[in-house]
Amino acid sequence: MIWFLLMISIATEVFATSMLNASQGFSRPLYGVAALALYAVSLGVLAKVMTGLPVGIVYAVWSGLGIVLISAIGWFFFKQKLDLPAFVGLAMIIGGVLVINLFSHSSVH
Repeated sequence: MIWFLLMISIATEVFATSMLNASQGFSRPLYGVAALALYAVSLGVLAKVMTGLPVGIVYAVWSGLGIVLISAIGWFFFKQKLDLPAFVGLAMIIGGVLVINLFSHSSVH
């Protein structure tokens, strides 16, 4: 259940960041308000997750997957360019998250 909550927190943070981009510097207030509300939900759920998992593990997974997902959304939906070094870096982030989850004894599965 705790890992499911972490995924919810990541998803709401990624959606919030997408809304923040769509707000165009808060010049489109509805998107800006949506971003703030989604960030609040994400952080609230993240705080709950941290009661069951170590903060370092939680933040590594939350931020790592968030970076990868928002980069993919930027690439697909906002037509932002990613070059080979960006893809290599994103692959390394995914690798780091996998190493933590598959091999580390720091997290509780």
